[in-house]
Amino acid sequence: MSYHFTKTVALPFDDAIEHVTKALAGKGFGVLTTIDVRETMKKKLGVDFKPYTILGACNPHYAYKALQAEDKIGTMLPCNVIVTETAPGQVEVSAVDPVASMAAISNPSLGDVANTVRNLLKDVVEGL
Repeated sequence: MSYHFTKTVALPFDDAIEHVTKALAGKGFGVLTTIDVRETMKKKLGVDFKPYTILGACNPHYAYKALQAEDKIGTMLPCNVIVTETAPGQVEVSAVDPVASMAAISNPSLGDVANTVRNLLKDVVEGL
């Protein structure tokens, strides 16, 4: 089982982040965190890294349902979506597959939530 959904888009890196953020919003997700991995690697390790940003996406409705079913599920929230430049003007977008993540938890009531969020994230990535 793959643990992510991936698609390459022909956009400049910053435009891709904006495009992904809007696509996520269209499916009810907000971006709670934005981690600029390139900047962090430069600042903390002094190394150059490719443009790579982690977006912490959350759909509050489904996050609430998941938290009601399993209060420690917050350790796996929000859903990460990565945006990384693979070549100039080529950006790869990958979203976590929540079904793969939730497989580690023995709580069948999470299944419906995980499947719904999986489908929403898959729609976002495929629709880019």
